[in-house]
Amino acid sequence: MNDGRVTTTSPDACPPAPALTAMPREEAERVARVYKAVADPTRVQLLTMIQTSPDGEACVCDLTTPLGLTQPTISHHLKILVDAGLLTRTKRGTWSWYSLNPDHTPLLPIPQPTP
Repeated sequence: MNDGRVTTTSPDACPPAPALTAMPREEAERVARVYKAVADPTRVQLLTMIQTSPDGEACVCDLTTPLGLTQPTISHHLKILVDAGLLTRTKRGTWSWYSLNPDHTPLLPIPQPTP
């Protein structure tokens, strides 16, 4: 009866594995949040628009028309990017302005839009 343990006695079996270490769980959860945040095409578009804007920042009101989405939808996507640590938000009057988080070490490069 097999109790779930793997035993190898064949000479063709894999050699003993080198000492492997897992990423700490807290770090893995942070990385997963980042990957989940950029797994949506709208969020990738938002990141590239903000990254390539003349001042490196954009107001929600500037992002709705190019994407053809409503302000609440854009705000939802931006909140996810802020929560993942990819963007920072600054409140100016009634509008929020977003820029890339300078403290964030990118796990993957934000692609530049092709002309």
